[in-house]
Amino acid sequence: MKKLAITTLLLILVPALFPQSSAPAVDLDKKVRTYLNSQKGKWGHSIPDSDGKILHDLIIKNNYTRAVEIGTGIGHSAIWMAWALSKTGGKLITIDINEPRYREALARFREAGLSAYIDARSADALKLLPELPGPFDFVFMDAPTILARKFFDSVSSNLVVGGRYISHGVSEGDPAEYVNYLKSLKNYQTTFNTGGDFCATLKTSER
Repeated sequence: MKKLAITTLLLILVPALFPQSSAPAVDLDKKVRTYLNSQKGKWGHSIPDSDGKILHDLIIKNNYTRAVEIGTGIGHSAIWMAWALSKTGGKLITIDINEPRYREALARFREAGLSAYIDARSADALKLLPELPGPFDFVFMDAPTILARKFFDSVSSNLVVGGRYISHGVSEGDPAEYVNYLKSLKNYQTTFNTGGDFCATLKTSER
């Protein structure tokens, strides 16, 4: 009886010596890569893959976990960010006011296998952002630049020190009002065209 008991104990303990925790991450990586490869050229006016990779790498490099996207579109940038957040243990809140785009993005998130890492909202970002509890360490704005300053002001108080606010499609000279505003902020550091079509604003201190 004693020998049988010892054998049974060994059978229970042996699997613990070979953890399988990395398998799901490997499977998800493969699924996301396969999906992105299958959708090349099918994203319309969404950001290019090269910009998506920059967002992905920024999140991983800085271990960001609490992200917000203003302007989901049909989900291309959200997939790159959520893919990175799946590795840092984080999650993305993404917002779009257009219902058809929102629904298409939801379907794409499911196909990519990333729904668990994305909280997608169909809403007016200017109304929703002040209601989000935060704090956040990564914000990506890919929405009409005419509202760029309003978007920034709606979420910047919830951005942690060391957090980044990325504006897509904003160059140093256009729109001048928004750019000049960012440059005037004493507790932020702003750079332009950081490898992609971006304006990147890092929060360096509290006010």
